[in-house]
Parts: sequence; structure tokens; C-alpha cells
Amino acid sequence: MSMPISFEFFPPKTPEGAAKLRVTRQALYAFKPEFCSVTFGAGGSTQEGTFGTVGEILQEGVDAASHFSCVGATKDTVRQQLATLRAMGVKRLVALRGDLPSGYGAGGEFHYASDLVAFIRAETGNAFHIEVAAYPEIHPQAKSADADLQAYVTKVKAGANSAITQYFFNADAYFRFVDDSAKLGADVPVVPGIMPITSSTQLMRFSDACGAEIPRWIRLRLQGYGDDTASIKSFGLDVITDLSEQLRTAGVPGIHFYTMNQAAATSEIIQRLQLA
Repeated sequence: MSMPISFEFFPPKTPEGAAKLRVTRQALYAFKPEFCSVTFGAGGSTQEGTFGTVGEILQEGVDAASHFSCVGATKDTVRQQLATLRAMGVKRLVALRGDLPSGYGAGGEFHYASDLVAFIRAETGNAFHIEVAAYPEIHPQAKSADADLQAYVTKVKAGANSAITQYFFNADAYFRFVDDSAKLGADVPVVPGIMPITSSTQLMRFSDACGAEIPRWIRLRLQGYGDDTASIKSFGLDVITDLSEQLRTAGVPGIHFYTMNQAAATSEIIQRLQLA
């Protein structure tokens, strides 16, 4: 049973990183992704890197989605960036507020991702398929679960076509989020974001920062493996394949893999699911 899959990459910071990412992309293109997204650095620091990587993916014949953050942006800078992306042939955006750099007030003309979505729609009509972020386990900076859900619904109603979730390991959180947001009138497809488990220290650090809950049983198993990377990878593949299978059986609209610019774990999960 095939379903749409997509991949996220981050812009490499070195020529070696760029060369490695090209190899990774070619390996993953074998699975015919619907699109590949490229992330953005805090405060627009890697915007050129983002657009450069997006341009390469398009030249390789694959649909590319540029992350598009509005932290500190003005309407003029956003207009210019949208024009640049359109000229490049970009048809998809992942519209985000973006991370506030440390010591940074809420400057700029856009305070929320919903403001950015509404502006892109007003300026460019239907030129872009707009994705927004969804947080089944609640954004770490949200005032409350309800406030977070309302913020998501506002983004959708501002003109989003679909959403991609933060990664999670608890499928119930995803199903509950989809039900709750649909009840409030946000009925766009919500694609689950999946993070392969390849390193326990990296996963703990990331998850604490972005508000993804690592269930206690997973955390303790990973800690129990210590430095045994082979066991961590093997356990990680089983856990993430099971989660993805559960989601697929429930009929999710697609799966978005957070690849961390690596091909091996994502490829293995896709092959186990026989999505290829």
C-alpha cells in the first residue's frame, strides 16, 4: 500500500556537508518523495543556504519546499523572498514563525505564523502550497494546550493547505490532535513527522528543546544500551517502524521523515514498511 512520503533536510554549513547531502538525497530519491523540505536557521542566518539547497533539489527534478520564517522580517523582505522563490520555481512553503535568536524581542512586522500565512496568500494567491507546523504534544512555548490548538486553527484558517507535525512517539497524541483541530474547523491534511532514532544523546537533547515527549520505556531502554550504537539503531528501527505502521494503518495522509541529512535509517524504515 503506497502513501506519499517526504523528507526534511537542513542546509549544510560546509562544502563537505553539501557533498554528503547530495549523496543522501540521491539515495532517498529512490523512494520517489512527493517533496523534500529544507529548514531555516534562527534569525534567517542560513537563508541563503536554505534557498541554495532548495535550488539544487529542484534541479535534481524533485519538488522542494522551502521553510519560510518571519522572525524579524518586514513585509518588504518577505515580498522579495517570495519573488525569489517563485522565480526559482518553488511551489511549496513551510510557513513558520521561526526561532527567536537569544536576546531577541518580538520584532518585525509578523508576530505569528498565521500573520505570515495570511500575507503570503494575500500577496501570491494560490502560487504556493503552504504547509504549517502542528504540535500534537503542544508547542514548548505555548501558554496552554488550548491556546496552542487555537493558534494552529488560526494558521489553518489564514490559508494553509496542510500541516506537518513535530515528531512524536505517541500515536494517540497525533490522533487526538487531528480530532480536536477538525472539531474547531481546521480540516486540512495533517501529515505526521517521523524522527528515526539513531543516537540516544542527540534524541534526548532535541526532544527536550522542541517539546517532543520520549516515553519513559523508550528513554530507559536507550539509556540501558549506553554506548552500544548497534543496539540503539536496531531498537530505534523497530520502534519507529511500528509507529509508522500504526499511523499508516489508521490512514494518515502521508509521512514526513526528519532525515537529519542521513539516508540509512529512513531508507530502512521505508523498506520495512514496503512503501518503496
